[in-house]
Amino acid sequence: MRHDQLSSGDATADRRADYARMLDEGGDPAAAAELMEQALDLAPGWPAGWFQLSQYRSGANNVAGAANALQTLLELDPDDLFGARLKLALLGVAAVPAAPSSRYVEALFDEYADHFDVSLVEKLDYCIPEKLTALLKRIDSADRRYDLAVDLGCGTGLLGIEIRDRVDRLEGFDLSANMLAKAEEKEIYDLLAQADLSLGPDACGLFADGLARHRADLVAAADVMMYLGSLDTVLLLAAELIAPSGILAFSVEEPDEAGGYILAESMRYQHSESYIRTQLAEFGFQCLATEKTAIRKDGAKRIPGILFIARRTG
Repeated sequence: MRHDQLSSGDATADRRADYARMLDEGGDPAAAAELMEQALDLAPGWPAGWFQLSQYRSGANNVAGAANALQTLLELDPDDLFGARLKLALLGVAAVPAAPSSRYVEALFDEYADHFDVSLVEKLDYCIPEKLTALLKRIDSADRRYDLAVDLGCGTGLLGIEIRDRVDRLEGFDLSANMLAKAEEKEIYDLLAQADLSLGPDACGLFADGLARHRADLVAAADVMMYLGSLDTVLLLAAELIAPSGILAFSVEEPDEAGGYILAESMRYQHSESYIRTQLAEFGFQCLATEKTAIRKDGAKRIPGILFIARRTG
């Protein structure tokens, strides 16, 4: 069951929430909000209910009401399972956070894991693993082998499949246990483990259990940076992982305007090329190549992105 469909524990509140959902699906979010308010009178400590109320109020163009519901939600759920801080930023009533909550990202991909490959590849035309690998071959020699590669945010292993034949040892890390279970089914990784890329080197999990720093000659991250805002921490982790002269390959979503990074309506972050180049230099990387390409489809629209290949200079 999705985290935004959890029961309140009160049968009457749940029935009113069900009716509210039907009203919203019927095109009347304002009436849905009124009924959801009645449900929450019966179950005021129900985080998922406050999340739904914020959605209905937002759909009814009640920005202040939606923000109030989200603030109440955060009081009940300080770990921010529902991504309330992101939604407050999109409503324009709070600053864009430097990163979403880890709990939100973990829950998002735990829910998505079972149908991730079909949804992303077959329905959304996602092909960044193939495109990133092809660019890597053009820039870093088509016949080069890597002693050890680390796949950051490995998901179900779509990138691992593409690079496995060029790697002697392949490690995959992800925040979602369900994603890691799907990756394990592919039997392509020598090591799979959980890691939180929003945390520093000592806490992230990439160096747990005696795993050495500067052990990788390739670190790759396909469709990962868009779930982080500021890239300071993840680039620090990459610098700690990569041996001197090692390669970093990754993708970002590209915003419409130049600058730093923005939070898109999709609740994913978009990063400009100028921002990425500045950050790479700051953390000891030389940008070797970029390629602009579509990341995936979003309805009839194709989401623009940029592929980067960089070398650690330190």
